[in-house]
Amino acid sequence: MQNKTRDVLKSFSTGKIIWPVLIGLSVATWLLLREFDASAYSKIHWTSSSSLWLGMAVLMLFLRDFAYIIRIRVLTDGDISWYRAFIVIMLWEFASALAPGIVGGGFFFAILILNKEGINMGRSITAILFSSFLDGIFLAVMAPLVYFTVGKDVLFSGFNLQSVFGGGIFYSFWLIYYLIIAYKLLVGYALFINPYFVKRLLLTIFSVPIIKHWRRSAAETGDQLIIASKGLKGKNLKYWGFSLAATFVSWTARYSVVNFLIHAFHGNTYINDLAVYGKQVIMGILILVSPTPGGSGIAEYIFKDFLGEFIPHGLAPSLGLLWRLMSYYPYLFIGAILLPKWIRSHFKKDLLLGKL
Repeated sequence: MQNKTRDVLKSFSTGKIIWPVLIGLSVATWLLLREFDASAYSKIHWTSSSSLWLGMAVLMLFLRDFAYIIRIRVLTDGDISWYRAFIVIMLWEFASALAPGIVGGGFFFAILILNKEGINMGRSITAILFSSFLDGIFLAVMAPLVYFTVGKDVLFSGFNLQSVFGGGIFYSFWLIYYLIIAYKLLVGYALFINPYFVKRLLLTIFSVPIIKHWRRSAAETGDQLIIASKGLKGKNLKYWGFSLAATFVSWTARYSVVNFLIHAFHGNTYINDLAVYGKQVIMGILILVSPTPGGSGIAEYIFKDFLGEFIPHGLAPSLGLLWRLMSYYPYLFIGAILLPKWIRSHFKKDLLLGKL
């Protein structure tokens, strides 16, 4: 356990911040230079309404994190203070920003953080694993909801679905979505019905020679599912209702930021807010399998393709960069400030003995 803890802490060291920043800003700079149009900036008319919309975008960022803080307190039965819950969420977001979504976005680190904040390992596993499950529920519900409400043609209006690239985007979305559904159904079966069967299934799958290297990790995952399943037994309606509500509020706030940013630069022009929101749900699912930390580069690149039609001509790259500067990069810098102090506070003995 100690070796794994050391490896995880090294994986999320502050020195790793440079890579997602370089990737994201490089792509954003390339897009800005490629589509630079001085006249587009001269047409910006900032008004009191623009300031109001921008303020709403900032408010959504705070609401997103506040809802997560409420959720982690609910999932730990209030045994973690508001301030410590804030630290947990900020460090978890920091880990997620540094870890590609395809490898879990700092899942083990989140368990470690909560455990070191005084929640025993079993309850920490339960809270983090159930949090991840709830996030999956949001995407599982919202993706088809926006697809059938807004419509395929509107959601993918920035792509020629008959082309290889456009068709690839469309089918990649559904492939990733169904993989999420399959994974969450498996996790749900383990959490609420039979975790022992799922552990045996994982061990059987990872007995195949080509992936046998990850068999130990599969066994650990199975053990975590068993622990979480036991931890969820006997929870009351308040536990389920508040945690689910906080999840939907947080994700809704996350996907509303761009809506308000677009309004800030559009004045009183009508915008199909449901379409903008729906497109972000699609983008969010596609970014989940990004091989880059926190979707750096990928998010900036697809922003214009998905949302460019709602943004004044020539401003899409700038608005995409502003979106990431508000909703992604702050967690890198907040984490860089909090992590060293947090490690010194919780691993003081190990640091003195040279074990970390």
